[in-house]
Amino acid sequence: MSKGNWEELAAKKRQELADSIPQEWHIPSHLLPPADQDDVTGFPEASGWFTAEELAITNQTAAELLPKLASGELKSEAVTRAFCKRAAAAHQLVNCLSETCFERALSTAKKLDEHLARTGKPIGPLHGLPVSLKDNFNLVGLDATVGFASHIGDPATYDAVMADILREAGAVFYVKTNVPTAMMIAESVNNVFGRTVNPRNRRLTSGGSSGGESALVAFKGSPLGVGTDIGGSLRIPAACAGIFTLRPSFGRFPTLRCRSGMPGQEAVQSVNGPLTRTLADLELYSRVVVGAEPWHLDPRCVPIPWRAVPLPPKLKIGVMWHDGVVLPTPPVTRALRHVVAKLQAAGHEMVEWSPEDQAAGLKLMSSLFLADGAKAIKREIERTGEPVRPEMAMYASAQELGVFEYWGLLLKRQEYQKRYLDRWRSAGIDVILCPTTPYSGVENGKFRYVGYTGVYNVLDYSCISFPTAITADKSIDVAVDNTYKPLSDYDKVTQDEYNPEVVHGMPVSLQLVAQRLEEEKCVEMCKVVLDVLS
Repeated sequence: MSKGNWEELAAKKRQELADSIPQEWHIPSHLLPPADQDDVTGFPEASGWFTAEELAITNQTAAELLPKLASGELKSEAVTRAFCKRAAAAHQLVNCLSETCFERALSTAKKLDEHLARTGKPIGPLHGLPVSLKDNFNLVGLDATVGFASHIGDPATYDAVMADILREAGAVFYVKTNVPTAMMIAESVNNVFGRTVNPRNRRLTSGGSSGGESALVAFKGSPLGVGTDIGGSLRIPAACAGIFTLRPSFGRFPTLRCRSGMPGQEAVQSVNGPLTRTLADLELYSRVVVGAEPWHLDPRCVPIPWRAVPLPPKLKIGVMWHDGVVLPTPPVTRALRHVVAKLQAAGHEMVEWSPEDQAAGLKLMSSLFLADGAKAIKREIERTGEPVRPEMAMYASAQELGVFEYWGLLLKRQEYQKRYLDRWRSAGIDVILCPTTPYSGVENGKFRYVGYTGVYNVLDYSCISFPTAITADKSIDVAVDNTYKPLSDYDKVTQDEYNPEVVHGMPVSLQLVAQRLEEEKCVEMCKVVLDVLS
């Protein structure tokens, strides 16, 4: 059914979003950083626009805020107001929001404060904590456009199950964050809200599809955000922003009643997970969600409580230096060498993990995503006459498979998963250490390759992306010379477009990959790595 003209719908939606920010939270024009200022993460301190209390609140982590909220030392209303203002500022500087519900949030926070004053008890383990959500999490009364003009003015009539769980735990929802069209681009850009940029360097992308969330968390406009991942959509933005994330296996965290860009596509399952500035916050969130026993609310969740996982004193770690398709850019390779050397010096066994299966996994993922001939995406685009974005070219030309051919792909996926498992067990490794992406940062519009993350979605492995404390250095991380022979066309473009000048100073992240449903092991092994690096 036709929905109207996409340009008119999108313009109206953007204006509504701008109008939802109270005048008191509009940055005074004389305080706005110049358009050519790349790094805006220091704006809250440098501008003088935030009060000392607002800065003190928003600079704290979730783990630091929660005991103070539970004891009443900090009021949820004050904490929520501070994060609302910082989120509003983030949006004005990097375009990271898709929805706000500030009044609702402050009302919720006030009720939580009243409950604590009356009973002396917090509502739950997240009592009074503002939590930001990616656009696709349904909240009653708010749109979930997932980047389509056709979903504008179609507010949710129910909440996502994950939102129910977080609310029961005491969380306060105040914003939802921008995503790419259908959540199927590695940068957060769409025809409705436009492009979200990276607060650490506005010439660079914040990644996708949870890039609004990563930008907000990196700017400290959220103490804890929730995103989703179907091909790297948590790990890519986390790496772009230099923060932590956990990509769980399907079934650990509830996904029911979220909006999908390709509803019904379940050959590669979408999962959700936290985006945080610390590993402690990531673990805290995971314990709360699993501790709520989500299998009673989402029939696809597995009844596995959060478990204690003892690790051997010395780990056996498979190192994948590259995936055989795209060589990591120089800062990423340097960070990987640094981490491997530190782990080796600490006595851990490092063995090479062959990239022999990576290309096949990436090809499978692409085939499974396009199996419907992109009908789901085309249907929404055609309802408003919205143009196909250039990043979506592969969907525009996709051809639908018949059911028999699709079943054949599912058999190939099963064979692939078995082959990877057998090789893992034969190698006797605890974990794979590899790049999260080939990049330390990517100029807006130039994120080309998702192979390092997407393969593990096909396998449904648990993964954690973590910042290494290594930053790109233009004096060390020089581009490959003209004698280098590219591994593929993707590799040639990646190396040709690598710009040491523009990514200078950007944080470099790496990825730890465990097997299915080993989220706890991911967290514990990340602690080992961070301890070695410290």
